Amino acid sequence: MNGLGRPSVRAVVYTRKSSEEGLDQEFNSLDAQYEACTAYIASQRHEGWKLVKQRFDDGGVSGGTMDRPALKALLDEVDKGLIDMIVVYKIDRLTRSLSDFARLIERLEKAGCSFVSVTQSFNTSSSMGRLTLNVLLSFAQFEREVTAERIRDKIAASKKKGMWMGGMVPWGYQVHSDPKVQSLEPHPQNAPDIQRVFDLYEELGCLSKLKREVDQLWPNRSYSRGRLHNILRNPIYIGKVRHKSDVYDGLHEAIIAQEQFDRVQQQMQLKSVIVRHQR
Repeated sequence: MNGLGRPSVRAVVYTRKSSEEGLDQEFNSLDAQYEACTAYIASQRHEGWKLVKQRFDDGGVSGGTMDRPALKALLDEVDKGLIDMIVVYKIDRLTRSLSDFARLIERLEKAGCSFVSVTQSFNTSSSMGRLTLNVLLSFAQFEREVTAERIRDKIAASKKKGMWMGGMVPWGYQVHSDPKVQSLEPHPQNAPDIQRVFDLYEELGCLSKLKREVDQLWPNRSYSRGRLHNILRNPIYIGKVRHKSDVYDGLHEAIIAQEQFDRVQQQMQLKSVIVRHQR
């Protein structure tokens, strides 16, 4: 009990920032969140709230996962019955996932703990607060799904135009020297290596033998048979861009001639048939 005869509410602050940018500053985003939350806890002193001074900060960690060091430590304290209220600056500091939120609320309720968002005027200690939070998280999840769909549509449309949409740069290429051109260009030193790989496969007709040759020629690459198989099957080398099951003409220059690529595909397919019949 506090001096007003109310039961004490042990309140702890949880802060999170997705990126590590700015965390080395003397007063960063985590500090700003913490300051706002501690001020809110102080304003609830008449309700018996008391700040637990231990800080739980996750810097540079996404809210899309529950695998966060500070959050895990916080939930361990909750499970021990040492915390009555978790205070966050915004809901998404705690979680961005509706399914994770549902599991989190169940865990908090089991331990007799609630949480409050200081900028969104509700807390989960009331049924109305829980309902409001569920509605807000449902809309937040809907917004993320719509955004993801737009990104997928943009990638598909860009690949139809032959653009390279990022990721690991294929062996033999480099990112185009003009940053305004969203494409690749043959690497002056490495492009001939890819031509050599295709020539070797036509000569040897076997991925295992090809791997041994590649290991000797380029020991620093340590490519598996599967990786070499993907290289030989990749239409990027004939100047095309793949999107799922579709292949489009790319903006980049081919390294391998279409005729040789087709011969290699036929050779690999025939080899696969022979191996299956031998089993």
